[in-house]
Amino acid sequence: MSSTSGPVLYDVAGPDEKKRERRISIVLGVVLVALAGGLIALFARNGVFDDRWRVLVDVPPNFAGFETMHVWQAIFRGLGNTLLAAVIALPLAALLAVVLVSLRASPFLPVRWLVMAITEVFRGLPVVLVMFFGILVLPGATPLIAVVFGLVLYNAAVFAEILRAGIAALPKGQTEAAESLGMRPFLIYRDIQLPQAVRMMLPSLIAQGVVLVKDSSLGYIVGYAELLRSVSRVSDALTNAQYLLPLLTVGAAVYIALNISLSRVAVWVQRRSSFARKAPTRITEAPPLP
Repeated sequence: MSSTSGPVLYDVAGPDEKKRERRISIVLGVVLVALAGGLIALFARNGVFDDRWRVLVDVPPNFAGFETMHVWQAIFRGLGNTLLAAVIALPLAALLAVVLVSLRASPFLPVRWLVMAITEVFRGLPVVLVMFFGILVLPGATPLIAVVFGLVLYNAAVFAEILRAGIAALPKGQTEAAESLGMRPFLIYRDIQLPQAVRMMLPSLIAQGVVLVKDSSLGYIVGYAELLRSVSRVSDALTNAQYLLPLLTVGAAVYIALNISLSRVAVWVQRRSSFARKAPTRITEAPPLP
């Protein structure tokens, strides 16, 4: 084993191994470039890179069968509706998840059974089916209300299960120590278990939040004018199916950028919380004895 400044769990690669890894990396890079070139050539042969992309810049301000707005105005309006549904549904789902996981820890057995049944039912249903139930059950429900209804119930059940798994993974000694100090079960849950479970399961909660944003596209089925439906309406108004590819590409790019931004913000929050948790306390030197 090569000498290093600290302990390692594997042998450090020598000169021959580094040359071999470099050759393998070059070969794999050439293969990937060749595959990408072949894919681009196939797209070009099928006419993917023709003048259909000019629709993103040269479309007249108003086109038949659609509102008097440009393509990008329609896309950004759909993006605004997508963000509106997600911004409303995400905090409501998180709040409902906290309520469900709190009732799941109730000392009353019927309450725990009821919450368990509710969680399993909504976690097992497709989101779009819950949206349809929202239209049929809620009086005077608009497409926005139906979309938020489906997103909140489904994701609240998933959030609750994630938090419950985090609470179950905590050491039992913390609960026993809190009980020995005379703390009540609700205070133990509120002050000790829940904050640690949120920090521990934050990556899973973030991933489910990204899924919530993407699931808002299912509002297309119930008539909600989110991003995907706006793209489809623009394509129908242009009365030419070839324009659908660039419009869908723009929609996919917007979804990717939105979810990457959400993930970056969540990672930043996680790092800040970890830094605050691990920051050492300042110790002042004791004054000398006379």
